[in-house]
Amino acid sequence: MTCVYDFEAQSVDGAPVPLSQYAGKVLLIVNTASACGFTPQFAGLEALHQQYADRGLVVLGFPCNQFGRQDPGSNDEIAGFCQRNYGVSFPMMAKIDVNGAEATPLYRWLTAEAPGILGTKAIKWNFTKFLIGRDGEVIRRYAPTDKPEALAKDIEAALAA
Repeated sequence: MTCVYDFEAQSVDGAPVPLSQYAGKVLLIVNTASACGFTPQFAGLEALHQQYADRGLVVLGFPCNQFGRQDPGSNDEIAGFCQRNYGVSFPMMAKIDVNGAEATPLYRWLTAEAPGILGTKAIKWNFTKFLIGRDGEVIRRYAPTDKPEALAKDIEAALAA
């Protein structure tokens, strides 16, 4: 696999989502959780989606229950929570693993392309973010503590490229 568009995901409602449908867009890929201290970042992610969608940004949320079991619900429950509490309108995918033997191929690729601090490939916690350029390549990895609004300058640069 050479770029993000080579992968497929599954939407929160179970439909296949070839990421090639986002070719030419800027993507912000985030592993999310519904019961985490960082869960309020959904509001910031939705704000980025609202602000930049018409210029080509697509935020993709990937629920994950691997960190403190903070997203134990079904895909339907997760989707309802995100919409009800944060008005999430960006695409939410089906729950996945981001680390270990069951990690999705997408996340194996993302972590290889943009390792974390000291070269670690593992995702450390919920709300790790990856910014993908229009060419399908990873621009940057952001820590869970990086607030969505702090990514605006990088997103604007990616959209202008």
